[in-house]
Amino acid sequence: MFWDHAAGVYDLFVNVINRKTHKALREIVSGLIGPEDDVLECACGTGLLTSVIAGKCRSLTATDFSRKMLERAEKNCAAYRNISFRLADITALDFPDGRFDKTVAGNVIHLLDEPMKALGELDRVTKPGGTLIIPTYMNRNERGRTSTFASAVGKAGADFKRQFTPESYRQFFLDAGYRDVRIELADGRIPCAVAVMRKEARS
Repeated sequence: MFWDHAAGVYDLFVNVINRKTHKALREIVSGLIGPEDDVLECACGTGLLTSVIAGKCRSLTATDFSRKMLERAEKNCAAYRNISFRLADITALDFPDGRFDKTVAGNVIHLLDEPMKALGELDRVTKPGGTLIIPTYMNRNERGRTSTFASAVGKAGADFKRQFTPESYRQFFLDAGYRDVRIELADGRIPCAVAVMRKEARS
């Protein structure tokens, strides 16, 4: 698996190559988590957001599809005692309906063959009135062309299934049925847009 092989060098991308974006991303996500929240994080990678979330919430279940990424995240976040690490498929989550106050899925939607299926699972496990927080890299430039970053990473083996601008990313969630979608941009070498949505209670 590409992400098992990438686990050893991913921290270089997080902490050096795209440091400005990730600093802003951490600040945005930190401001969305509260001390009483039970949080699910999918696609936690090596722990880019995991430590920030754990430092703010009551409990965090951090998951990834790659065992090597999980091992790296667990090592990077060893100081926190409120994290449970689990191997999981974002398109088939083994959690009951309405289990979490907040669900976070960072930089994964653009990589999925079935992003709407993943979104449905994230919504399912979020409590009515809870919040979905979904950051994703913006891999189209202002002219609508594929960014150099997306092209390079695709050649390396991480195939981008979808390419977004902030406007098209917001539209993705509107098309999925969310009525109020807020986008916060973490700017930097490779920008990241954070989609924030409230799960509406259904009668």
